[in-house]
Amino acid sequence: MSLTLPQKIVKRDGSIVDFDAERIRKAIKKALKEVKQYNRELLEKLVNEVLKIVSQKYSDGKIPHVEDIQNIVEFVLVKEDLYEVAKAYILYRKEREREREEKKKVLDGLEPDKLTKKVLSLNAVRVLASRYLLKDPQTGKIIETPLQMFKRVAAHIALPDILYSPEFFSREPLNKKFPKEEFDAEQYEGKIILEDYPLNRWNLQALKRLYDRLNEEGHMKKSWSQVLERLLGRGVPRNAVETYRRFLKMLTSLQFMPNSPTLFNAGTKLGQLSACFVLKIDDTLAETECGIMNTAKYAALIFQSGGGIGINYSSLRPEGDIVSSTVGVASGPVSFMWLINAVTEVIKQGGRRRGANMGILEAWHPDIEKFVTCKEKEGFLENFNISVLLDDVFWRCYEGKKPYPLINPRTGQVVGKIDSRRLMKMIAYEAWKTGDPGVLFKDNINRYNVMKPCLGDINATNPCGEQPLYPFESCNLGSINLYAFVKRDKHDNVAFDWKELARVVKTAVHFLDNVIDVNNFPIKEIEESTLKLRRIGLGMMGLADTLYALGIRYNSEEGFRFMSQVTQFIAYHAYKASIELAKKRGPFPLFSKSDYVKGLLPIRGYYNREEWIMNWEEISREVRNGIRNAFVLTVAPTGSISMICDVSSGLEPQYALVYKKNVTIGTFYYIDKEFLRYLKENGLYSEELLRKIAENGGTLQGLDFPEKVKEVFVTAREIPWWDHVRAQYEIQKWIDASVSKTINMPEQVSPEDVEKAYIFAYRLGLKGITIYRDRCRSTQVISSERHEVKPIMVKNETIKMMERYGLKPTRPENSIHGNDLKVLVQSKGDAQTPMQSFLEAPQELKAEGKVGVDICPACGSRLAHKEGCVSCPICGWSACSTC
Repeated sequence: MSLTLPQKIVKRDGSIVDFDAERIRKAIKKALKEVKQYNRELLEKLVNEVLKIVSQKYSDGKIPHVEDIQNIVEFVLVKEDLYEVAKAYILYRKEREREREEKKKVLDGLEPDKLTKKVLSLNAVRVLASRYLLKDPQTGKIIETPLQMFKRVAAHIALPDILYSPEFFSREPLNKKFPKEEFDAEQYEGKIILEDYPLNRWNLQALKRLYDRLNEEGHMKKSWSQVLERLLGRGVPRNAVETYRRFLKMLTSLQFMPNSPTLFNAGTKLGQLSACFVLKIDDTLAETECGIMNTAKYAALIFQSGGGIGINYSSLRPEGDIVSSTVGVASGPVSFMWLINAVTEVIKQGGRRRGANMGILEAWHPDIEKFVTCKEKEGFLENFNISVLLDDVFWRCYEGKKPYPLINPRTGQVVGKIDSRRLMKMIAYEAWKTGDPGVLFKDNINRYNVMKPCLGDINATNPCGEQPLYPFESCNLGSINLYAFVKRDKHDNVAFDWKELARVVKTAVHFLDNVIDVNNFPIKEIEESTLKLRRIGLGMMGLADTLYALGIRYNSEEGFRFMSQVTQFIAYHAYKASIELAKKRGPFPLFSKSDYVKGLLPIRGYYNREEWIMNWEEISREVRNGIRNAFVLTVAPTGSISMICDVSSGLEPQYALVYKKNVTIGTFYYIDKEFLRYLKENGLYSEELLRKIAENGGTLQGLDFPEKVKEVFVTAREIPWWDHVRAQYEIQKWIDASVSKTINMPEQVSPEDVEKAYIFAYRLGLKGITIYRDRCRSTQVISSERHEVKPIMVKNETIKMMERYGLKPTRPENSIHGNDLKVLVQSKGDAQTPMQSFLEAPQELKAEGKVGVDICPACGSRLAHKEGCVSCPICGWSACSTC
């Protein structure tokens, strides 16, 4: 019998949309699964019965209300004696109604838009409301919805496409420049419309800045007055409208998210869109460009604009060295780090939070031991991550068991030597004890650096280490949400949409390149350096949830293979997109002086042909003619933006499947999205079970779940540290910049394990490594922090990879094979006195005491160490500007 279904339906907000019978099927299916009564035949029977009644009741063309349809569903479920299903369906309706009201409350009474209601989780809305949505400066009340925020961002980042339109732009410079014109942006505010977004004064000012630069370079075909007249008369060129639509779709579908400063500042007065920067510091107090006090001033301006900084302090003379101008002695690099730390304390980033710093010292500096131990004391340099930069000379000394020369940067002379193995053990011990320092590998950073011929070595990174940068460079970052490409058909078959991923990668590269053009850089030197290379950093998030959905264990060979393949796939399409942009807009200015002209690529995987799944010969051939961006890829921290997308952060495994937040009115549980799906579809969801998992350290270890489920839903602390290093390697080999990851280690590991992690990482070609030993700080993220979560050995190739480098981690006598999930005990010695079997350390290194209290300054929750950073899993606060 044919049914005459209504064409439209009235929503709760009064709007009228198309009637979609598939939504009825999904709702009934969800209710059936929650009470373990699902089967296809029953589902189809119920859906057909509902649609039959709807057809009979609304065949006259009358438009039903959404509540009318839901009442019919309830009627059919009760009529079929499916009382438990009906109860689940009713509870679901009530929960959705409560959630809608809570979202409205979070938005200060603003009516939630479609995106807020249907796509964003309640926690995502809370994060957006607390940090991202624009507020009235007088009252502090929120004045934009999440959809309006995404429109603000998409419109601002689409602006360059107006000027790159063929009617305005010539790729090859013309032999003319138009006179620079004055422009009052306020006068034209709201008069130019980009699709449905009236351009404000900040949009127009950014457009004029870009016009002036392109005109100065000789690329503009028309004067500013002619461009303005065209926009006012005939509107925005079609290509820019299409770009705005693509950007908006990509953002609202949560397929991609830019770094936080872009979400904060796009289309606003501040207009600073970059996450992090690297500054240079010279050994002088004089008013030179990179003098100490000038660098402090630059740092203040960057912190104020919402960015973080990295500085290599190795140029500063060591403590006790002579200062000829005052006949005094120098105080050393660590003291000047204190200066930047003080600047950080007093200047909030865009009024939102304190800035983040990376302090770097090269191993040859005479103050290296003082630097390595500088964060032993609680509260010392708490706004800093610190890293030791190890060069190839150090590694030759280490391998040959030879002393390593110490050099005074003021004179360039060798002033002493240090036992290279002792220094490495000291670094490992301090990282074991406090989580700092991290280690950077200079030769790995620069081995495939295509800019080395003209700019030399890179010697510094941003605060979380994922962006090696030249002085005054910025990082302009964004992350692909892999979980958004997990597709399910109506029979719950799961697949990964590679074709859609390729399309979004292309759009994301376009987006990030545009960010550079409309960015309001905090200082001129940064603008100039950024434009020379046009560096962007496309990364990822949601990897752990994607693996959960595909039924793949994170640290299985299949998991590692997926990591490598998906990163290679993104890298290939990102490079292809940047090459295509260069054909239209021109390559980055220093292209002709780079190794790209030889067809070389700054990607380790390119030199391992046996690992190719993409046509890299094509990229090598095409890149010789130009590429828009000198570097294209980065895996950055995604602490807050992953919470907006409600997925796992970066490339990290989930730290916990369930964790709780205690507030005055009760306890709330935060649950991994894919694990929640599993619980509900299998009728297992309950507050009691959530409590039990949270109190179990957020893992399924030791709980009554099927072994296959435990295999897939693995968490960070269940993964041996060497598999964390392996995961970073599988992704790093296809990333031209670097990767932000924390190598999680259990409490019982020894400092020797930390040293082995450093060596393994270096041999694999990683550019840096950050380790964090469980409970080396006084508090941690899981509310039941004293619950022990033990690493589990699984069958994979990682141990064999280590053995090829002469390394063997502490592990049981007999290897564990297959899916036998036996617990690994990683340390035979007393964890409280590891130095007895490892290092005859200086007595001062053995001082007892707590180091660092990991409490979120925004909401008071415990912080999580992941992605080479520290972030709050509750409110989204992060120590990094990137997130």
